[in-house]
Amino acid sequence: MHARRPRHLRGFTLIELLVAVAIMALMAVLSWRGLDGISRTQIGLQQRTDDVMALQATLAQWGADLDAMETQPDFKSIDWDGRALRVLRRSRTEPEKGLLVVAWTQRNLDGKSQWLRWQSPPLSSRGALELAWQKAAQWGQNPSEDDRLREVVTVPIDQWQIFYYRGNAWTNPLSSAGTTAGAVNGLAPVRPSTPATPTASDDIPQGVRLVLNLSAGQGISGKLTRDWVRPVLGGNP
Repeated sequence: MHARRPRHLRGFTLIELLVAVAIMALMAVLSWRGLDGISRTQIGLQQRTDDVMALQATLAQWGADLDAMETQPDFKSIDWDGRALRVLRRSRTEPEKGLLVVAWTQRNLDGKSQWLRWQSPPLSSRGALELAWQKAAQWGQNPSEDDRLREVVTVPIDQWQIFYYRGNAWTNPLSSAGTTAGAVNGLAPVRPSTPATPTASDDIPQGVRLVLNLSAGQGISGKLTRDWVRPVLGGNP
């Protein structure tokens, strides 16, 4: 009997190997692009969510400042000078320590226009109140290094406007009538008044309209209007 010769196994040719490598490389590129697209989408959605949450928190703080607005004899509760809005408010966390002065303004930081908020420490005397009121105005115009330590950057904006509701109409605060203010002298203590009881010198408008032009490239951009109604009125202006 003759021994059976083993059959020769045919291997891959060089061309076949090159084709297989090319196919695997193409599949790897396509897979990477798919994963990269998914990653970019997730990052974009997260950024949009962060932007929306930052805007919601900022508007909530804006409303809280106005809701907690306080009155003092011969002293403004709210003032708009064209660049900064100053508000005299009570503290919700430590009301026994005195009143607060807060301010909002727009400023360019590192080439980006930002909306900022400033807050004083609790104030227990009329002299300290007057000084903080002046510092808030200065912060809106030309902030010092110390003033910058008390500011918080909120959201990017291109522009913002303020309107007061008085006399059944929305008007420019700089032309609104009926505001009263006097110099604060001495060191008499300041105490929060009853929020639901307006005084004769009360200068708080019936409503405040905030108009923001949000910068492009955020989760929300374009024009946004937010109306605040004075709680004591119990209705819409």
